Amino acid sequence: MKIFISADIEGISGVATNVQLKKNDEYQRFRKLMTEEVNAAVRGAFNGGATEVVVADGHGNMSNILIEEFDERARLISGSNRVMCQLEGLDETVDGMMFVGHHGRESGSERTTISHTLAGICVKEMKVNGKVVGETELNAGAAGFYNVPSIFISGDDAYVDEVKETLPDVESVVTKRGIDRFAADLRSPKQVHKEIEEKSEAAVQRLDTFTPYEVPGPITFDLTFKGSQQALMTTTIPTVEMTGTESVRFTCQDYITAYKQMWGLVIIAMSATNGVLGHVNA
Repeated sequence: MKIFISADIEGISGVATNVQLKKNDEYQRFRKLMTEEVNAAVRGAFNGGATEVVVADGHGNMSNILIEEFDERARLISGSNRVMCQLEGLDETVDGMMFVGHHGRESGSERTTISHTLAGICVKEMKVNGKVVGETELNAGAAGFYNVPSIFISGDDAYVDEVKETLPDVESVVTKRGIDRFAADLRSPKQVHKEIEEKSEAAVQRLDTFTPYEVPGPITFDLTFKGSQQALMTTTIPTVEMTGTESVRFTCQDYITAYKQMWGLVIIAMSATNGVLGHVNA
């Protein structure tokens, strides 16, 4: 039994503000906490009957988890150049998908901690076939393409409520209570680790009760960006059309092709924020 874990940092216990993730000494603390929280999910997966666990580090440059403290039974996907972004390593050989330390979507609940969708610098809203999605729902759809059910989530209470509108049956752990985008009512990490281990074990044990979240094709993405320059530059891809000053749309026949194109547009939009060649002097 193979379990895939997509790990983020904003939703882990202890994080209340993005300053903690940018100031180096604080960031090093939370890298360690992220690693410990992921390890709790790994332990739970193996306790539940998994024979293989793959973790994809999914925050920022996607190389946060401390390999020297990482559970030696699991494999870690690390590094920023990935065609499948937070899902690198996911395919039809996976039996179940987990989301550890994730967060709410951009323009979602006013309480969810450090809310954004993939790239806060550029993405304002993302829709798949007309449905507004955050990172978890977006990635669950890709897992569903491979017939992989999403079985576990952890993050703040507003995030859990948000995701359960789409994935009502997932096992879940509330790591903290959101107060504001940059404030939270925190739980003890030790308590959270214990609960994650228990709930992830339960999720794996009842794997056959979950249904993959499948989005039928064709797949239309609507992306709204934070600046017109970001939207316009994505139209360098011929299949992308502008639907407004800051919004674009494209359609692909299957989810994975659409997912890859979406990620490509986000990369372009991030680069276009201050001019795609603004840093080049030759």
